[in-house]
Amino acid sequence: MTYCVALNVSAGMVFASDSRTNAGFDQISTFRKMVVYERTGDRFMTLLSSGNLSITQSVREILRVERLASGALGPATIWSAPTMFDAAHVLGRAVRLVSDEDGPALRASGIDAGCTFIFGGQIKGEPPRLFLVYSTGNFIEATAETCYFQIGEAKYGKPVLDRMLAPNTPLAEAAKCALVSIDSTLKSNLSVGLPIDLVVYEAGSLHSDQLVCIDEANPYFSMIREAWGRRLGEAFKSIDDPTWDFHDARHPLRVRSERYAPLPKLDGTDRKPA
Repeated sequence: MTYCVALNVSAGMVFASDSRTNAGFDQISTFRKMVVYERTGDRFMTLLSSGNLSITQSVREILRVERLASGALGPATIWSAPTMFDAAHVLGRAVRLVSDEDGPALRASGIDAGCTFIFGGQIKGEPPRLFLVYSTGNFIEATAETCYFQIGEAKYGKPVLDRMLAPNTPLAEAAKCALVSIDSTLKSNLSVGLPIDLVVYEAGSLHSDQLVCIDEANPYFSMIREAWGRRLGEAFKSIDDPTWDFHDARHPLRVRSERYAPLPKLDGTDRKPA
């Protein structure tokens, strides 16, 4: 499986992805799921992928080396796109092209041909933008209210993003949030694994040298894993245990709800006659 996450805050963007791919319990491999496209001073773009590996690799190759039909449909490559929205259209067309060519044969063989992409970055003249692209080639854009996207095994790393992330979150904190999200997923799902690719992009720079591949020996990520687990335990222990007696508790558990009655107990007397 896969876990990829991308954050778009006022100060910039953060992209992170694991590298584990499996096709069964004994078919585990390492494949990178992130690609960075950069033309310094003009554009910076990052692509994260999840789903059928043959489909996602073909899409990535098309974006790298091929020109799609231009004209009324828009620019031919992500390098000629005047905006990130247009670049996302190029990606969507590449997804549809590969899906139309390879999807029927894969599905006929009982193979899932689904894929999902996160695509984000900045083109000169506009702010950073972030998109979630579906296997049908259509896409949505992140907003101030929802300034991150996840693909793959998203549920384990979502709570920390919902609690900690906001549009005005400093870029360093956003990177820390992404790594905690990754660690939470690693802790709960064996199908997501190291190494982790991490890219941090500062808004307006149109380039980035903050790229790192994180393995089990990385000192900062090791600190994150130890500190997050320990402090979660400390926070949990600092919360009062539930107290049922209304009179002896600062925060009693058993209080009457103004809207709902307690769950009734069954004693067998309500059974219908045979």
